[in-house]
Amino acid sequence: MRIGIIGAGNIGTILARRLARVGHDVSIANSRAPETVPAAALSSGARAVWAADATAGADVVIVSVNLGQIPTVADLVAKAPSGAVILDTSNYFPRRDGVIEGLGAGQNESAWVQAQYRRPLVKVWNTITTASFADKATPAGTPGRIGLPVAADDDAQRKIGMELVEQTGFDAFDAGVIAESWRQQPGTPAYTTDLTAEQLPAALAAADAARAARRRDLMMEILIERAEPDGTLPGSDFQLALNRLLF
Repeated sequence: MRIGIIGAGNIGTILARRLARVGHDVSIANSRAPETVPAAALSSGARAVWAADATAGADVVIVSVNLGQIPTVADLVAKAPSGAVILDTSNYFPRRDGVIEGLGAGQNESAWVQAQYRRPLVKVWNTITTASFADKATPAGTPGRIGLPVAADDDAQRKIGMELVEQTGFDAFDAGVIAESWRQQPGTPAYTTDLTAEQLPAALAAADAARAARRRDLMMEILIERAEPDGTLPGSDFQLALNRLLF
């Protein structure tokens, strides 16, 4: 497939590398010039392009930017080919993204993002830390393989999202429609707790919309309180233990 990635941060870089490695035609863009895309993103054959070219002719468009940046790329995503499947990895953190009207305690982030894009989307790769995404990919059938929920209103689009998750080294779990995707937002039991696909159904079912935002903010408060003087946050093991402790 022809895959265009908008966003060359940690997750976008890993996606470009892994999806190109399995044979997809991958292009990736950031908000600047192609030469500023990290070399790591291009190490398996992905091509750096201008953001305006990332969606051209794409079968799949992956948007991997902070949720607060979505309005700046929304028109570009909306103009992707009509048949392109839009995959989104974003999460809402008010401390980072600013307070956004229409989002708050218990509200569905993906529904808001979908409205910005004016296109249906697949919510995917949003429940794993950069460290786990980088270091814990395993072949299919590996005991304890991490599962990632995939939500979309269109069954065919959700299936494509699930296939790509498997190709990046994780078990894909069908998490249903976008209306239920709040169950995989920050502050829920499925978020960055490295669960298996067998454990995800119970975690998604246990999500509490009324408490998720408070738990999300509590998680961030603890991480920032434990940060080093230079702002470096605690390592991935601490983050995983903290998120599991919250539930």
